[in-house]
Amino acid sequence: MGSYSWARYPNDFESVRGARLTLWHSPAHHAAHHPMTAAADAGSLIESRYAWLRLAASLAFMTLSSCGMYAIVVVLPAVQSEFAVDRAGASLPYTLTMIGFGLGGVVMGRVADRFGVLVPLAIGSVTLGLGFIAAAHAPGLLGLSIIQGVLIGFLGTAGGFSPLIADASLWFNRRRGIAVAICASGNYLAGTVWPPIVQALAESWGWRSTYIGLGVFCLLTTLPLLAMFRVRAPLSDATPAKAVTGASHEPAHAPQSVGSSQSGIPRPFGMPPNLVMVLLCAAGVACCVAMSMPQVHIVAYCGDLGYGSAAGAQMLSLMLGFGIVSRLISGWVADRIGGLRTLLAGAVMQAVALSLYLQFDGLAALYVIAILFGLFQGGIVPSYALVVREYFPATGSALRIALVINSTLLGMALGGWLSGSIFDLTGSYDAAFVNGIVWNLFTVTVAVVLLRRSRLPAH
Repeated sequence: MGSYSWARYPNDFESVRGARLTLWHSPAHHAAHHPMTAAADAGSLIESRYAWLRLAASLAFMTLSSCGMYAIVVVLPAVQSEFAVDRAGASLPYTLTMIGFGLGGVVMGRVADRFGVLVPLAIGSVTLGLGFIAAAHAPGLLGLSIIQGVLIGFLGTAGGFSPLIADASLWFNRRRGIAVAICASGNYLAGTVWPPIVQALAESWGWRSTYIGLGVFCLLTTLPLLAMFRVRAPLSDATPAKAVTGASHEPAHAPQSVGSSQSGIPRPFGMPPNLVMVLLCAAGVACCVAMSMPQVHIVAYCGDLGYGSAAGAQMLSLMLGFGIVSRLISGWVADRIGGLRTLLAGAVMQAVALSLYLQFDGLAALYVIAILFGLFQGGIVPSYALVVREYFPATGSALRIALVINSTLLGMALGGWLSGSIFDLTGSYDAAFVNGIVWNLFTVTVAVVLLRRSRLPAH
């Protein structure tokens, strides 16, 4: 057979050359092979099949990485017994985990804004696994607390939380609410899956061997998922949600709801942006001081009532499992009424659920209240991310969302410690529940104020 000559068949050459150039310059090819510069071309992939696959990977990654938040809650009684400390002292590892989680989320948000979400995810994968293994060899409570705060909280779990929520908000426009809710549900899915697993393993192996197993498992499962995040997210504010979905809320790119200064700087709610961020962060701290009481202390609370820690772990699993349902419903609702109204509704219902703990302490009643608490408060935290995306520009959204979301984590840390301290002072959790309700009312107040200002005409 003779050799093929391009010179003899020039039309074939031009056809093949054109096809190759078309493929070479397509958004999918450019995004796959130039991940650090593909943000502009990735805009064509918004709400595409790839966006949904990426969202599924985000859900899986967050479910795995959030193990760092819940493992320490389940082993809290064992840690207290081994190190012979009081309830507040035993809560220190969790408190530092949440503080590290909150501060680390801000740092990881800045990293994600600059380098893309892949970098914080890679850091989180490695440090979470190594952190569990190191914590298993901690010689005392202080060492365990530091490892939990730095490796598991600040670097590990933080890398796979707020950067993923911010990333999900950038890949969807019409379905942003449900997309953020699905992504954020990974945190609650972890709370549903991990507590009974950790409880069973800790009873059979001890908490230290369980931690080693968790570290190895997290390394083997999170690292392969990194391949799904090589494409950088698009940074553009697309069609306003109101125009696309018919929602009654008005996002950041709707001038009538936001307002702007003469210099063109956005003024969300007709207020300085930094002031709005402070209010949102303060509301986030307050709502999660309230939220932390059942989530952090339900295992210990059931033990004190004589029901056993296993029952408490089951209640925590139910609480967070129904929290997933709540987050999905809240995401669907937010796509129609906006993140701010969804936040207000969740805060009000959370206060109602907390008040039920003051009236009932029977075993069956506590199971029912755990379900109600999950259903009532599950949509609160994702709503903060939606408020930021609706009223602020997309550029720098990872940092803003990290600041607000991780303020909720600081609230969880503060609330966990406060509840333990109140128990040590009073010998009962009743005062801790009242403390949570009071903090929750501040969140309701902030949401009402912002909602009223969102109806004012632009200046």
